[in-house]
Amino acid sequence: MKLEVIMAGFGGQGIMLMGEILAHSAMMEGKEVSWIPSYGPEMRGGTANCMVVISDKRIPSPIISSPDVLVAMNKPSMEKFSPMVKPGGLIILNKAMIDVKSTRRDVEVLEVDAGGIADELGNMKVANMVALGAVVGKTGIVDRKTVLSSIDYFLPPHRKSMYEINEKAFMKGMEIMVEATPN
Repeated sequence: MKLEVIMAGFGGQGIMLMGEILAHSAMMEGKEVSWIPSYGPEMRGGTANCMVVISDKRIPSPIISSPDVLVAMNKPSMEKFSPMVKPGGLIILNKAMIDVKSTRRDVEVLEVDAGGIADELGNMKVANMVALGAVVGKTGIVDRKTVLSSIDYFLPPHRKSMYEINEKAFMKGMEIMVEATPN
C-alpha cells in the first residue's frame, strides 16, 4: 500500500495543516510517512502546497511527480497540479473556489463544496478539514478516530475551542464521500 497526495491552494487556507494532520495520523498508525511543504513567494494569499506520501514500506523519495490524489483548494492549484495526477487517480476540487470543470477523463474528479460547508458551519477556516475528510473518506488511508486525535494534537492551547467545529467539518467531508461512493 502506498498513497501519494498533493494538497494545494492559497496561503492561509490551511493547506500545510491539512497535510500535517494526514501525515501525523498515518504515523500514529505505524505507517511510513513523508510530508514536504512548499510555499510560494508570499505567505497569506500566495500559493502553498504540500506532498504527503503514506506507505507500509520505506519511502525511497518524498518527492511526488505523479500523485494518486490531488486536493485542489483553488483554481491555480487545479491548473498546475491536475495534469500530474496518475491515470486512475483522484482529484478533489473545492468547488467553492473553482468555477471550471476538470478536463481529465482518465481520473475520478470529485467536486466538494468545502467552502460552502465551512460557511454553513460558521467558519470559512475549516474548509481544509472538509477537504481532509473527503480524502480520508474516499481513500480510507487512515482511521477517522486517528485523524480526530491528530486534529486535537495540532490545535494549540489557545485554539482548543476550535476542536468541535473542525471535527464537524472533517466528519461532513467524510459523509460526502460515503454518499458519493456507489455501493
